[in-house]
Amino acid sequence: MKFAKRMEHFSEGIFTRLLEIKRKRLGNGEPVIDLSVGTPNIPPAQHIMTALCEAAADASNYTYAVNDQSELLQAVSEWYKRRYHVELNPKTQICSLLGSQEGLAHISLAIVDEGDLVLVPDPCYPVFADGPLLAGAELYYMPQKEEHGYVIQLQDIPEHIARKAKFMLVSYPNNPTTAMAPDQFYLDLIKFAKKYDIIILHDNAYSELVFDEKTCGSFLAYPGAMDVGIEFNSLSKTYGLAGARIGFCVGNPDIVSMLKKLKSNMDYGMFLPIQKAAIAAITGDQSEVERVRDIYEERRDVLCEGFTNLGWPIAKPEATMFIWSRIPDHYDTSEQFAMDLVIKAGVIVTPGSAFGPSGEGYVRLALVQDKETLQQAIISVDDSGILRKNN
Repeated sequence: MKFAKRMEHFSEGIFTRLLEIKRKRLGNGEPVIDLSVGTPNIPPAQHIMTALCEAAADASNYTYAVNDQSELLQAVSEWYKRRYHVELNPKTQICSLLGSQEGLAHISLAIVDEGDLVLVPDPCYPVFADGPLLAGAELYYMPQKEEHGYVIQLQDIPEHIARKAKFMLVSYPNNPTTAMAPDQFYLDLIKFAKKYDIIILHDNAYSELVFDEKTCGSFLAYPGAMDVGIEFNSLSKTYGLAGARIGFCVGNPDIVSMLKKLKSNMDYGMFLPIQKAAIAAITGDQSEVERVRDIYEERRDVLCEGFTNLGWPIAKPEATMFIWSRIPDHYDTSEQFAMDLVIKAGVIVTPGSAFGPSGEGYVRLALVQDKETLQQAIISVDDSGILRKNN
């Protein structure tokens, strides 16, 4: 059998090894605390689940959706106006996604041809690079360095690269670095995009998970943003709907129409009861958003303060459901440290190397366990002794 050469870009790697170790430990009756995958464990509010269940009990909702329901598109338009102060035409500037990852994986097929150049952050959420690779694009990595607050330095992108680039992926609040970008970055980004005729794709999945009474808006709210780009948003983390796979692509109508055309040849739309749940989430009581944010902030404090007290200093992130931290000085690689954590302490984290070249030397911890479990993780790591240099 012969398979596509594009599959050479993908491997199972560290995630498979960590999963095998997890299964082995669980099989032996040993405890495992998984902080590797950003899978929220906070369920949706009751009114969202009720909307889903009532719609699922209606036999007429089991036909193909084909298109987004007008009620859903209107709800998204009103949500963006209310929350982000962004005006969107429901008919031409909104496209639902089967999770924002699905949109990020497929959008390249609508924009690039094989051999085109795409600018992606480094480190980055894997699908930012995987989507363009599936479309046959070449990647240019834009470093997100700690000394710059993990914000991309647009002036460091070589002129010949900028002129060749087809589109750029940007995401703040950022996964995995948790960084937020200042207003000036977005203003410069829009000028950069117009100068070099680059499409901007902004992932805004974590705009509600911003801590310490800070706030975050939308890329599309900046003057000129709608001329050059689109934004991806998600209900997974904010509303506890990760498994329902609800995301949206909004913004420039020409780009949105291309994605709609592509998706019309790939799927039959979002399951109608899930569309009802999405409507209930973004039009219903929004106090749940604050509650979820407070839970993640509390978990952040528990984990950062706990490990810092053990001698592994971790700064509290401003946003997201993750913690991004340098590995202890006595470790050479992020994978080595991550493997020791799971083998010796039963705590699973993601090595930074899984997020691109600049991720080496860091690990990402996901705040996906309750605070009691996180406190137990701190105790287990302390008992293992791996934070002590001579262990």
